[in-house]
Amino acid sequence: MAERLQKILSQWGIASRRQAEQMILDGRVRVNGAVIQLGQQANPEQDQIEVDGKLVQPSDRPQSVYLLLHKPLGVVSTCDDPQGRPTVLDLLSPSLRHHRGIHPVGRLDAYSTGALLLTNDGSLTFCLTHPRHSVPKTYHVWVQGHPTGNTLSQWRQGLTLDGQQTRSAEVEVLDCNHVDRTLLKIVLREGKNRQIRRVAELLGHPVVKLHRVAIGSIHLGELPSGKYRSLGKTEVECLKTEAEVGEAPSSCLRRPYPKTLEKC
Repeated sequence: MAERLQKILSQWGIASRRQAEQMILDGRVRVNGAVIQLGQQANPEQDQIEVDGKLVQPSDRPQSVYLLLHKPLGVVSTCDDPQGRPTVLDLLSPSLRHHRGIHPVGRLDAYSTGALLLTNDGSLTFCLTHPRHSVPKTYHVWVQGHPTGNTLSQWRQGLTLDGQQTRSAEVEVLDCNHVDRTLLKIVLREGKNRQIRRVAELLGHPVVKLHRVAIGSIHLGELPSGKYRSLGKTEVECLKTEAEVGEAPSSCLRRPYPKTLEKC
């Protein structure tokens, strides 16, 4: 069956969907000897597909890998780092580290911890990171001070970052019994660069610690820092459904979070 080339390349683990699009724009992909344009289709069973002059065979398609990693502090969410910092791939076993196409889905900055997905399924990565799919991500965030009800309302409604209004967010208080800090549960359906940290700074309550506890219906649970596990078949199916429709089926949902507080 004919499909768009960027989809084929991402499914085969050669590149993420966005990377494949750039490879096509750069003229690095040929079909039956001709350089293709973005949006063209091919049938892997009938057409000869080349990337950088190398023929790609349907038999080369790697087995799909889906991992949940508990990213530690100081590790960057990239496949390599020019500054020589440890990357999330460094935490994988040698066999997985060299398994073609494995990459992090989105990012957590070096100073944040928690749930991060890794896969070689470029199509899933595209769906999970594209703004229109709105897969929720849940964070536990310690901020300085004690935000007022008005401040929390502003956060929920959205603020302006880089000239654009952020989407509404779920923001609830989990713990305010400390002298100088408050624990919030924040659920976002978008992923602007360092969004939580920047909004918290704008509102006068800088982030002390940021920890992601869930991506859609996939929860970090008790997975130790620096460790990872494979997602089960049902988890992958739930994640793909969320990526397609923006929410998880009721059979995928569970609530492992502490109760929120009405007031401090």
